Amino acid sequence: MTTNQEEVKLLGATGSPFVCRVQIALKLKEIEYKFVEENLVNKSELLLKYNPIYKKVPVFVHNDKPIIESLVILEYIDEIWKQNPILPSDPYQRSLARFWSKFIDDKIVLASSKSVFTIDEKEREKHIEESTEALQILENELKGKFFGGEEINFVDIAAVFIAFWIPLVQDIADLQLFTDEKFPKLYNWSQEFLNHPVVKQNLPPRDPLFAFFKARYDGLLAASK
Repeated sequence: MTTNQEEVKLLGATGSPFVCRVQIALKLKEIEYKFVEENLVNKSELLLKYNPIYKKVPVFVHNDKPIIESLVILEYIDEIWKQNPILPSDPYQRSLARFWSKFIDDKIVLASSKSVFTIDEKEREKHIEESTEALQILENELKGKFFGGEEINFVDIAAVFIAFWIPLVQDIADLQLFTDEKFPKLYNWSQEFLNHPVVKQNLPPRDPLFAFFKARYDGLLAASK
């Protein structure tokens, strides 16, 4: 719990998987905070002040000190508030959690997004192949119910993009990128994860997000003709 002396703010945009990561971690830790919705087309003075380099969300502000980049924010939250830890206590396991979370960002988030939002057929095939390969590596790594064993941890939170965002955007482009046939363990994990009470409470509403990405996809298709 936060104390009266602490000021905790999260600058974010509803619908961002990176912001969602931070919201899940804060809820798991039972930390009270103020959410500041940002318009990324017309960025606020506050966002530009706290994140002048990247000008992106999420920005986590603790007692007027800004922390940026979602994985860095998760580590910070875990170090400051010790209850309900999300990183393993063992240094080796902790380093593995950092590795796999970065792997998700480097190998899955970008490639799977490009699988949908790339019109060039050859390029799209390349991104689908990259995504499939990376998802298979992660499938092989998953040993239990969650990446954290019986409880969700750092890697599970980082992988919210796979559980919620990939199925949403693949529906738009009619892709079969992430299915229970291709990745049974990862797919079962995604269902368990999405149904976790804390995760469920902090996911953005699907319909407006679907409409937003559908409009973007349709716009790309129209521009390519």
